Amino acid sequence: MHDTDGTPTRRFGLPTAIALVMGNIIGGGIFLLPASVAPYGTVSLLAFGVLTVGAIALALVFGRLAQRHPRTGGPYVYAREAFGDFAGFLSAWSYWTMTWVSNAALAVAGVGYFHALTDSDGSMGTDLAVALVMLWLPALANLAGTRWVGAVQLVSTVLKFVPLLFVAVVGLFYFDPDNLGGFNEGGGSWAGSLTASAAILLYSYVGVESAAMSAGEVRDPERNVGRASVLGTIGAALVYLLGTLSVFGTVPHGELVDSTAPFSDAVDAMFGGEWGGTLIAAAAVISIVGALNGWTLMSAQAPYAAAKDGLFPAVFARKRRGVPTVGVLAAAVLATALTVINYVSGAGGVFEILVLVTTFSATVPYLLSAAAQVYYLLTGRRDRVRAGHLTRDLVLALGAFAFSFWLVAGAGYKAVYQGVLFLFAGVLVYAWMAARRSPERPTGTAERRAASEGTGAVEAAGPAPERVVGG
Repeated sequence: MHDTDGTPTRRFGLPTAIALVMGNIIGGGIFLLPASVAPYGTVSLLAFGVLTVGAIALALVFGRLAQRHPRTGGPYVYAREAFGDFAGFLSAWSYWTMTWVSNAALAVAGVGYFHALTDSDGSMGTDLAVALVMLWLPALANLAGTRWVGAVQLVSTVLKFVPLLFVAVVGLFYFDPDNLGGFNEGGGSWAGSLTASAAILLYSYVGVESAAMSAGEVRDPERNVGRASVLGTIGAALVYLLGTLSVFGTVPHGELVDSTAPFSDAVDAMFGGEWGGTLIAAAAVISIVGALNGWTLMSAQAPYAAAKDGLFPAVFARKRRGVPTVGVLAAAVLATALTVINYVSGAGGVFEILVLVTTFSATVPYLLSAAAQVYYLLTGRRDRVRAGHLTRDLVLALGAFAFSFWLVAGAGYKAVYQGVLFLFAGVLVYAWMAARRSPERPTGTAERRAASEGTGAVEAAGPAPERVVGG
């Protein structure tokens, strides 16, 4: 397989695909999560368990869908193939906006950990420079090709996974049940506390789709996308659950509630001194840079796949060394502009609104993908699953849909409101792109329906030019 510039494509192996999933799931939020959910008590661990089951169900659904459509674009491809161009565009538009806005947010968060690592306060100019370096180093790695993307992802995932797993495992030997606090510290019903803590934890698993989104760059995607999605999600869950449990058991509950660096406090409680802060700050910076490396690639994949189908500007379909270079550059430039706005203009309100947009935008591709799997199972179209497995796969698909729907509910009214406005703004872009395409070209499900009805129906629908797919 060759790129648009004629160079052969290098593909990710299973270890790199797993690292891509884990690296994108585990960003900077893990380092504050124990303190964020501590006010609710150990019921938050139960919430994490429930969410993990939902995330694994979603990972399994992505694996099933990748068997049918092993192409770059993942959720976009699934939505378009099941429900037509408009649904596919909404998925691609929503995912694209989520990636570059969240990249800016990750870079800004990384500045805080950089201060902790260097023990400095920094000026506005310094902070902006650090944030831009965090954005552009991963972008340059992406522009160098999939080989560099994979190498950076593997190294950064190992470097951040090792210290987190170290705290998670070693912390169990220093575990003191008296530090845990109560099951329901938040008061009221335990179910209410479960829901409240889950709302904080819900977005911990965003990134489970990473292997599916880059299916065209994964070797043997029909097998490896599903395996990477599930194994990467389980690996992230292991770090999340064991890490949070260890911090709960090593840092007294009263101190943990007010902690600004719970993992650092856990290391200090285990070994004494104050060197834990430096260790965890370094792991956090590496974690965020690694996440930015993976998310920069993701920011280019959805528009690449949509551009191949004529739903995004054609320039996004250009590839070099396995990477959609225009998509990488566009996302880096947009994230840079948003980061500059955050630091220079003082327009924090704009930044906060766009971050709220991402919390809703991440859910749209998930909902459409889960619904696509339900559609395939109920219609039997292109479904190779034996009848005896239908119930199992349908339960998984409905579980993935419920998990995705829970993500929408957990985003909150303001996030949904802002996200829907931004999503609907994309309708104008779709109208512009649709107007540029041949009016005779059948699209989405209509094209397949015409094909299924025989030659006469195809002729009635009008001639369709050869379609080039991504991957």
